Amino acid sequence: MPALLTNPCPAGRTALIVVDLMPRIVEQDMGPHKGADVVARASRLVTAFRRAGGTVVLVRVDRPGVAEQPPGSGFVPEMEPQPGDIVVVKQTIGAFYGTGLADELRTRGVRSVVMTGLATTMGVESTARAASDHGFEVIFVADAMSGMTAAEHDHALTVVLPRFGEVVTTDEVLDRLS
Repeated sequence: MPALLTNPCPAGRTALIVVDLMPRIVEQDMGPHKGADVVARASRLVTAFRRAGGTVVLVRVDRPGVAEQPPGSGFVPEMEPQPGDIVVVKQTIGAFYGTGLADELRTRGVRSVVMTGLATTMGVESTARAASDHGFEVIFVADAMSGMTAAEHDHALTVVLPRFGEVVTTDEVLDRLS
């Protein structure tokens, strides 16, 4: 896998995947980063990816088998989908199963995915594992995601996620986006 820290991140072959930035999830007590801080950093990345011509994937979850979704089930205002974005409404923890996301990314020439969102060890990790299984290179933006607890998040970033891809910061992605 090419190292993002030493190589440019070509927007045309990279997708930013933003997982579950929905009011009902963002408002939960997260750690180590507050949901609002994750939204702010993810928003910077979304803006940069759109400007550079990259693919933005906005993911939210619907609870299966219910007549009406709970309040706060849409995207936070900062993640309002724009023309050209891919919107995924999942009914599982990860964003790939049953959604056609892998095919859509391949159609757009995507080879790498940059992961952001909530929660680190749930939707983000599940989506990243599936992305790896589908052959995509995976980059994790450590400060643009958060866990249910700081300990959970830190364990994922230091033990689990490096086995699937590179762990970097928002600023490192922005510095190398081309």
